[in-house]
Amino acid sequence: MGQPLPSRVSRRDLLAAGAAGLMAGVAAPRSLVAADAVTAGPRKKIAVLGTVIFEHSHTQHILDRLCSGYSWQGRWQEPRLDVAAVHIAQFPEGDAKEKKPDLGRQRIARYGLRDFPSVREALTLGTDKLAVDGVVIIAEHGDYPKNDKGQTRYPRYEWFKECVKVFEDSGRSVPVFNDKHLSTEWGECVEMVADARRLGFPFLAGSSLPITVRQPAIDMPLDVPLLESVCMCYGGVDSYDFHGLETAQCMSERRRGGEVGIRSVHALRGEKLWEVLAGADRDVTRRLIVAALNRSHNLPVEGGWVTGPVTFEWARKALADSTGYLIDHRDGFRTTMIMAPLRDFTYAGLRTDSGEIVSCLMQLPMPQYGATTADFFHPLTRHIETCVLENREPYPVERTLLTSGMVIGGVESLAAGETPYATPQMGIAYRAPRESTFWHD
Repeated sequence: MGQPLPSRVSRRDLLAAGAAGLMAGVAAPRSLVAADAVTAGPRKKIAVLGTVIFEHSHTQHILDRLCSGYSWQGRWQEPRLDVAAVHIAQFPEGDAKEKKPDLGRQRIARYGLRDFPSVREALTLGTDKLAVDGVVIIAEHGDYPKNDKGQTRYPRYEWFKECVKVFEDSGRSVPVFNDKHLSTEWGECVEMVADARRLGFPFLAGSSLPITVRQPAIDMPLDVPLLESVCMCYGGVDSYDFHGLETAQCMSERRRGGEVGIRSVHALRGEKLWEVLAGADRDVTRRLIVAALNRSHNLPVEGGWVTGPVTFEWARKALADSTGYLIDHRDGFRTTMIMAPLRDFTYAGLRTDSGEIVSCLMQLPMPQYGATTADFFHPLTRHIETCVLENREPYPVERTLLTSGMVIGGVESLAAGETPYATPQMGIAYRAPRESTFWHD
């Protein structure tokens, strides 16, 4: 089912055909990483499905890199795939929320893209059968309804199911990338992963945080005994909470025994959160919060400097207006994710064999804070290309299935008055990839 349909290509296409063989984000010295090999054969074609395009939207970031290229390992990387079709759902006069002009038609014209009015037509290039080698779903931003808990119902699940229908009708399937979390409904999340496994196609999904640059450039050693993880970050519910959870999970999943799933999520706000964190059973959590904060480059302070030690007491006062998710895993492991008035994503985890706290900053340089470009989309684009070119998942989609469930659990907990939300249905067990996948440049 994974075999591509024969394609007609010009001699120019054949000469320009890029490589599928590469080392995507492996933890090796740059001098030992080989350049892309040149192989003969037609370039693979993908369809990009996006809700809307405006400056700094996810569709803009990813589509630009897929069409124009991106920096990689100290050089400019030309696109290794061809964007054969797009389906852009909305062309607003201007994005009311972001207050930015629509760029959809401008990008389509700039790159000479074929824009199709439906998902099916984009995947079939207007024919009756699947005619692309991969699909990229970027259903983030745009005008979509909210459910009764305030979650935006972006069409990730609906578009994915339309892709599955095309695959079934065509008798073959191709790799799919889904930007961010899978859905706001747990049953839909499970169904998406089950469809990929049933039809046998690689399914890549999630945040850019697990694969962005880290300071220091470390990974959690595989199969170490790990007691607890903390992510300190910023953002809102059913949005950046997902990024924070993926930040923690990409490290936590490497613990001895692998991931086994979660039993509950308890979401708390403000003083309620800090009261629980001050409890007698949260000494390790407090140590990890301090370690994670000390990795930050952008702590909130008056006068421009932190003039004293960053302690838990300092955090409780300076970060009083925070929202946290306290997550219990089925093996006794704990994850704490705190969205605070910060500008960084930082991680800390405690090893029980050595007593060492492993900590780092995961870069998310946002334009509103002075960054000139969102470089963290470089490795994400690289992994999307690799998924299609090599017909494999660079890292397991089960991570994003579980973190999608964590977001759902956090939303449910808040909706129930900040009480614990049991998750017996979220026994998602999987193993982390052996190789590192984050960006080492």
